[in-house]
Amino acid sequence: MQDTPKAASSNTGAQAKRIAVRGVSKVFGANGEAAIGLARQGMSKNDILAKTGAVVAVNDISFSVDAGEIFVVMGLSGSGKSTLVRCLNRLQEPSAGTIEIDGEDIVAAPEERLRALRLEKITMVFQHFALLPHRTVAENVEYGLKMRGLGKAERNAKALKALDSVGLGGWADRYPANLSGGMQQRVGLARALALDPEILLMDEPFSALDPLIRRDMQGELLELQRRYRTTIIFITHDLNEALTLGDHVAVMKDGRFAQVGRPADIVLQPADDYVAAFTRDIDRGRVLPVRSAIRQVASAEALRVLLADGAATIEGARPLHEVFGLVAANRPVVVVDAAGQPEGMVTAADITNVLAGGSQSEGV
Repeated sequence: MQDTPKAASSNTGAQAKRIAVRGVSKVFGANGEAAIGLARQGMSKNDILAKTGAVVAVNDISFSVDAGEIFVVMGLSGSGKSTLVRCLNRLQEPSAGTIEIDGEDIVAAPEERLRALRLEKITMVFQHFALLPHRTVAENVEYGLKMRGLGKAERNAKALKALDSVGLGGWADRYPANLSGGMQQRVGLARALALDPEILLMDEPFSALDPLIRRDMQGELLELQRRYRTTIIFITHDLNEALTLGDHVAVMKDGRFAQVGRPADIVLQPADDYVAAFTRDIDRGRVLPVRSAIRQVASAEALRVLLADGAATIEGARPLHEVFGLVAANRPVVVVDAAGQPEGMVTAADITNVLAGGSQSEGV
């Protein structure tokens, strides 16, 4: 693992996307081409199944992810989100479309190159921990490094460092059966981090955990991502989890994206009734854009908040709900632009006014 952000490959340019997905579809069953054609004409998933016998699990999905971003795909069971994430490393073969990693289309990659990408660049963490019960915790974390061909001493050092990063440094010689569910999930995360991945795919990794452990794991993941700036695609069926973790969130329904946007966009400007139904009971205070509740100030305070497209994060890393914790404690939060110039500040009165439906504060 590295303590500095990972840059995209040098041949992609400064503005290149770490991941670029274009027109990806996945069909199960015969008559795949016919099913894709009907889907592109707007026929529903159920009607396509009745007409062709094929299931369109992913339907013409396109999106991109910047380096160091957490992109969350949220949807109900059967929406296609897990199939989509498995297409991204070709555990499921896409039926159509391209998937570019740093400009390289992995759909066209031969098997040997795909294997190298999985070992060197793209790592996956599953919902079920998939630990080897007859191997110690350290040996489980070392497994991918062993497949990569590292010597025993080097892989053991990397495994111990990864275990330390998830708070399990003292459990290296234990076996998975001695660990709780939350600890086993930490081992799965450490196994992925030991490979120092540039891209981390996470398929509902916390859904089997109880709520308190789940919240702790979300916090740990945000802290790890802040430190290492790994690009993460995170799959969940929980909108609260999506809003907590995501820089951008995609809401998926019947194999397609109903809406993609920042957490504030999803909650405050739902694209349709389906998205609105998901967000109806969400606390707006978690995602309210700071731009709608700030006042002009002459100079910046010590605490600075990075403002990006209307949604704020503290120092570019912490989730927005922490801003509201600060203002609730009567600590004004100064907002700055990407260049570090002050634009205004948020106070508890501003937040209360906006949440109550009052007029926006003057200023930017």
